[in-house]
Amino acid sequence: MTDQKYAKDFTLPELMIAAGAREIKDGERVLIGVGLPLLSAMLAKRTHAPNSKMAYETGSFDSLPSRTPFSVVDPDLVPRAIFAGQLTDIMALFLQRGFVDVGFVGGAQVDKYGNLNSTCFGDYFKPDVRFPGSGGAHDFGTFAKRSLIVMVHEKRRFVEKCDYVTTPGYLRGGNSRYEEGLPEGTGPAAVISTRGVFRFSPETKEMYLETFHPGLTVDSVKENVNWDLKVSPIVRETEPPTEEQLRITRELDPEGFFLRRGEYNKKIKAQAENMGWL
Repeated sequence: MTDQKYAKDFTLPELMIAAGAREIKDGERVLIGVGLPLLSAMLAKRTHAPNSKMAYETGSFDSLPSRTPFSVVDPDLVPRAIFAGQLTDIMALFLQRGFVDVGFVGGAQVDKYGNLNSTCFGDYFKPDVRFPGSGGAHDFGTFAKRSLIVMVHEKRRFVEKCDYVTTPGYLRGGNSRYEEGLPEGTGPAAVISTRGVFRFSPETKEMYLETFHPGLTVDSVKENVNWDLKVSPIVRETEPPTEEQLRITRELDPEGFFLRRGEYNKKIKAQAENMGWL
């Protein structure tokens, strides 16, 4: 893609989708949910990774939907799939047996070693805020050969130590993840946030800043992290989507269900009002 032209007019979600797509290699098996990771996986399959296989935690594997699915329970994920089972099939037969190369995960908090919290803010027994919890995220982060974390970037979300570890990253750093018995060679590979792209030191397993998004600076990213964030010696601006990536992304979501969620919801509400449903 180095010989292609970069897009000049793009949004933050479109930039993050392109960044996520670049993490997927051709031929890999990718376990995804909905939202931006779904579009990243579909974009990769339509560009540089045509032989990648998409798995959905509700049971479908390598389906060929006729449109972009609205959720992981979208019925269009079943026709033309080479495997259509249940949640337990994907989690047990594929993920827990080590057959998933990449798993997309998210959370309310992430810490310097890539541990994720989607359970609560504050004390577990008397939380300030209670969240839905793990779902499949614990298994994604445990058994996928590498995980990609996608999340909103706020200072309260990027903390030195999570209030609760829902999904294991590199635990206490170093080899602690594997010393606790988690599969060798697994762990988070990157964090794609609304401010930049982060990776992890091969030695210490501590997170560091690799790229910052256009319009931001290294300092502005560091100001929104609750520890002394390390920075790559070759830190740079995040690579924008190419014109081809941007065109495909917008074709995948023509109504803006994921890319322009607020506008989409207003449109649906207006249609419902016109038909007398509201």
